[in-house]
Amino acid sequence: MKEEEKSYSSVEERYTQWKSLVPVLYDWLANHNLVWPSLSCRWGPQLEQATYKNRHRLYLSEQTDGSVPNTLVIANCEVVKPRVAAAEHICQFNEESRSPFVKKFKTILHPGEVNRIREFPQKSQIVATHTDSPEVFIWDVEAQPNRNAVLGAATSRPDLVLTGHKDNAEFALAMCPSEPFVLSGGKDKCVVLWSVHDHISTLAVEEASAVKQGSKSGGNDAKATESPTIGPRGIYKGHADTVEDVQFCPSSAQEFCSVGDDSRLILWDARVGSAPVVKVDKAHNGDLHCVDWSPHDINFILTGSADNTVHMFDRRNLKSSGVGSPVYKFEGHDAAVLCVQWSPDKASVFGSAAEDGILNIWDHDKVGKTTDSAGSKSSNTPPGLFFRHAGHRDKVVDFHWNASDPWTIVSVSDDCESSGGGGTLQIWRMMDLIYRPEEEVLTELDKFRSHIFGCNS
Repeated sequence: MKEEEKSYSSVEERYTQWKSLVPVLYDWLANHNLVWPSLSCRWGPQLEQATYKNRHRLYLSEQTDGSVPNTLVIANCEVVKPRVAAAEHICQFNEESRSPFVKKFKTILHPGEVNRIREFPQKSQIVATHTDSPEVFIWDVEAQPNRNAVLGAATSRPDLVLTGHKDNAEFALAMCPSEPFVLSGGKDKCVVLWSVHDHISTLAVEEASAVKQGSKSGGNDAKATESPTIGPRGIYKGHADTVEDVQFCPSSAQEFCSVGDDSRLILWDARVGSAPVVKVDKAHNGDLHCVDWSPHDINFILTGSADNTVHMFDRRNLKSSGVGSPVYKFEGHDAAVLCVQWSPDKASVFGSAAEDGILNIWDHDKVGKTTDSAGSKSSNTPPGLFFRHAGHRDKVVDFHWNASDPWTIVSVSDDCESSGGGGTLQIWRMMDLIYRPEEEVLTELDKFRSHIFGCNS
């Protein structure tokens, strides 16, 4: 018990220190308290642009205790533009409050708790969800009726159900950036691929007519219409344990990768059959939880593991003597890494979130390069690490870079172990002076220096 108290007080200490630095480190930050934890957070489409802020859809979930239904939540989120928010405003938030920037727009009553949400990049109102079952659910969130989360209410009806797993598929889920393909992994040690091409094009039309025909009450009481189901396009076997994450190659709908509790990273190509193209047996010294394939350079793949590290692999040279041979190992977490994602804004930058409550931002270009200004005093900083987001006080279960608002991230923590339940959603953007080229930043600061001296003289 003493150990727990000690770790709690050290987390609180870290958090207090972080909060005092918010005005200096962040260009913008919104803190939103969640009554129920959400295990996933994803950006949907940008809805509108205004002078000082942009409005986006945001996808979340509510993982309840059974007293009310589990839900998939569609929210509207206002993202304040760079250099608009005043420093004193962004640090004045109450941890127990909801943010005025996040408003619930629609609730879908989900069959089972939502473990993972992924959106189609080319049609982001279509999302897929994973729950504790072998199926994948596909939702057209714009067409789905808004529902009241009350005990005993019938669950919403998915627009499509993907079948093919023989056991629960809980976390591994990916949407293809170029084709309407869905990829999933599960406890059956399989990776399953579907094409939803024919269904996606008809979804919107069918749903629009269904809404017109009076589903305004929002009830799905008429069980006459079951969700359509489709079987897999391919099933891929090569893992020896649960598949924890999957990802498409950004430049090819036929190539993808997967990681699992067997410590393997496997590359697949649907054109050459259902056996692995490359199998890396010991990609980490522990279970692998997450993987991401670089959209900027398709040779680079990131993996995160229960061994607390992030590895960056080059697919031209994945292993030596059968064992994983990463280009870099990034060591900046004190607990299992749960989520990794490349930044859409700079090719060498990526984020990693972990059970230690930290979201780290790395730049692999900075590895091995020390600058005069930072080199001497930051020797204890892990190579490549340039920003630590310490605004969460419990495990950071998901985060997502915004594709249209540069350097803007949504992150969510499951606070069940620290503050007695619920979760914390944060939308944030670090100060641009932190990531811009050093010469550029120094030039800008120099202007301020002459301005300040001018004011004093």
